[in-house]
Amino acid sequence: MTTPSGNEVCRPFLPTKDLAHSCAFYEALGFKKIFQGDVAIFAVGATSFILQSYYEETWAKNTMMQVLVDDLDGWWERVMSLNLPKTFGVAPPKPPEMQPWGLRVAYIYDPAGVLWHFAERRPGHPAD
Repeated sequence: MTTPSGNEVCRPFLPTKDLAHSCAFYEALGFKKIFQGDVAIFAVGATSFILQSYYEETWAKNTMMQVLVDDLDGWWERVMSLNLPKTFGVAPPKPPEMQPWGLRVAYIYDPAGVLWHFAERRPGHPAD
């Protein structure tokens, strides 16, 4: 029996109402599309996720993703330049704010309603 080597990758599947529309949304945010077919795979930093042509409202509205960044203000500036609600019909993003658990976080909704937490890494906190 083979044991995990530590090089495995965990990629969640995320829902979409419209795969092409969601792909355009993630590309606008600066995520890198690494595969396009019946699904689309996007990378951000050392992680990735799979967009699928499947939508279930309860699942979508209860899915959250976190991206840890070094420069949250830089991410936020990019997000604001995109006018996501007008361009993609999404809920307005919520600006960076310090959260009670100690991370500064901005919230962004994708076209299916998935909530993304863009959180700023804290120096000296290796779990970040």
